[in-house]
Amino acid sequence: MRLPPACRRYPSRSDHASADAKNDQLGLSTTKWPWGSIYQRESDGMWVGAAYVLMPDGTQRRRPVYGKTADIVREKLTKMQAQSDQGIPAEATGWTMERFLTYWLSDIVTPACKPRTVQGYEVIVRNYLIPAIGKKRLNKLNGVDVRNLLKRVRGTCLCCLHGTDRRRPVKQRRCCAVGRCCHQAPSARLVQQVHSVLRNVLGAAVREELVGRNVAKLAKVSGPTYKVHRGLSADQASHLLKAAAHDRLYALYVLALYLGLRRGEILGLRWEDIDFEDETLAVRHSLQRVGGHLRVVAPKTRTSERTLPLLPLIAKVLREHQARQDAERETADVNWRETGFVFTTAIGTPIEPDNLRRSWLPLCGVLGLEGVRFHDIRHTCVTLLLNAGVPPHVVREIAGHSAIDVTMEIYAHASLDDKRAALQKLVDELA
Repeated sequence: MRLPPACRRYPSRSDHASADAKNDQLGLSTTKWPWGSIYQRESDGMWVGAAYVLMPDGTQRRRPVYGKTADIVREKLTKMQAQSDQGIPAEATGWTMERFLTYWLSDIVTPACKPRTVQGYEVIVRNYLIPAIGKKRLNKLNGVDVRNLLKRVRGTCLCCLHGTDRRRPVKQRRCCAVGRCCHQAPSARLVQQVHSVLRNVLGAAVREELVGRNVAKLAKVSGPTYKVHRGLSADQASHLLKAAAHDRLYALYVLALYLGLRRGEILGLRWEDIDFEDETLAVRHSLQRVGGHLRVVAPKTRTSERTLPLLPLIAKVLREHQARQDAERETADVNWRETGFVFTTAIGTPIEPDNLRRSWLPLCGVLGLEGVRFHDIRHTCVTLLLNAGVPPHVVREIAGHSAIDVTMEIYAHASLDDKRAALQKLVDELA
């Protein structure tokens, strides 16, 4: 509990009596202060003062200040004591950046974020933040340090950083492992991520009242330019379903196209999430690889947990898929691993998210859709719904977007025909 001003113990004149006497003997200056003395140090001529102030842990501690003149020290003492009187704690001086980054990951991020997010933060902290600024004092970090950090990240060869070339067979090594750096520069997105993580870290330090401001906000980073993937046209989507009709994962493509489910949401779907009687499908989980292990985690955002209607066409496809899975269970016999997932390997184990490409890429090749991602099927669903005149708030709930802005800004693209029709209306109006 914070003591009222009248009850605080400030350094009294007697606290500095020995220093005053010594200064008098040596002929050094001493300035009297209401709470004690500001004195000049013999060793280097610096001026020193101290006051009891509020600390981040709620206690009162004696904090010294230093300056080249008595006026500088007096100004620092006045400011420090004024902040303390307002309930603003003094900045913590015992924290290094490495210590706080470790604390931030373990005590702030891990309890609040999904494992995949924690893993991403840990990579940034381990590879970029600790090596560059880990030894800096938390309260001494400034804007110049942040800008130098970002400059260092931009100039780091990713091949050298991660030892990519050293992991290749000897005859295939062409870069760092043989002394010829390829200068594989980080993307603008990576630089932005490093800056974003540091900004979050220092924001937490401000909330913990360990520092007074977030110096990462002093550095500006230009965001990367993204190519917007608009998905497939209605004709391409129709051809995709026809081409995938005999694929063992045909039902997966139906769910992606008609319900706009994310890859992890589809692979994390269990039979218990599907109610054929009530004709509903509940999105409750997402399958992701985190830390070298497949994990079932909560969907991307709070609004991603949703219940969708199970249309007769979709229910029919899922029933057929269930029968196919039963046949695979009988074929696998004792090798079958019951997991309850709707989409599995031929022996019942979960499908590795990255391995979905083994089915997707051949389909793209047949349809001439090179460069199209599996996630673009989700884009297709949302875009076609909007083009069909479905209200945006309904599309948002089907797709599980966190905000309607995402639905409109990323997916609502006007086609060239739509623009031509709109301009023709203007021509007709002015004719």
